[in-house]
Amino acid sequence: MAAGIHTLMVETPTERTGPSDDIRVIALVDDDRNILTTVSIALQTEGYATRLYSDGDAALKAMLDNPPDLAVCDIKMPRMDGLELLRRLREKSDMPLIFLTSKDDEADEAFGLSMGADDYIAKPFSQRLLVARIKAILRRSDIVRREAEEEEQTGEPLPEPIRRGRLVMDPARHAVTWNGEAVSLTVTEFLILEALAMRPGVVKTRNQLMDAAYHDDVFVDDRTIDSHIKRLRRKFRAVDGKFGAIETLYGAGYSFGDE
Repeated sequence: MAAGIHTLMVETPTERTGPSDDIRVIALVDDDRNILTTVSIALQTEGYATRLYSDGDAALKAMLDNPPDLAVCDIKMPRMDGLELLRRLREKSDMPLIFLTSKDDEADEAFGLSMGADDYIAKPFSQRLLVARIKAILRRSDIVRREAEEEEQTGEPLPEPIRRGRLVMDPARHAVTWNGEAVSLTVTEFLILEALAMRPGVVKTRNQLMDAAYHDDVFVDDRTIDSHIKRLRRKFRAVDGKFGAIETLYGAGYSFGDE
């Protein structure tokens, strides 16, 4: 363990040029020096820059002052654990975050997703899987940002918002309202809800929702989709205690319906 180390280093791979080749920065937060080092090397090999932190307290301050593109965070850490880091981060930022968890952290995994984590990977983990998950989440975030930038630059109108009863979804602005009240969603949550709302009343299987949210061969198990659905319901019930538009058909999947 490296409990006394806070910011270990900032590492940047060979500089690339061009507006589409900006180097993405990944923050790694873990009190295990070996994990920090090996994951950092793997990410640099893929062309990312890394910032390394050994506890949540130091990481939170640094990420709020100078946000990375995405964070990969352990749950069990000294000074401030990953769940508390996420709670405080979500008060000010929707920056994507992936949890690394131990096998005995299943309850923490579900709780972390309900608080706004974008994904989780259990230890011991495949570095190839982690890199694939990072790429998938950044790709989804880029789509939202790029569409907003294109509208500003070209002035061309983007597709009309999706309107389903009391739900309004604006994909170009990544904005959601329910009965006129704003609901803040992560990119993953937005894509899952969009897949449901595009065909109201039609049951979407977990696999279909995985495809809608991830768009590639990244493996996501059923618990992840179920946790995202629980988080969506929780966020909508915060503005409407009677929200029930996301329905469960046990053994089949989920559907959306609002009169």
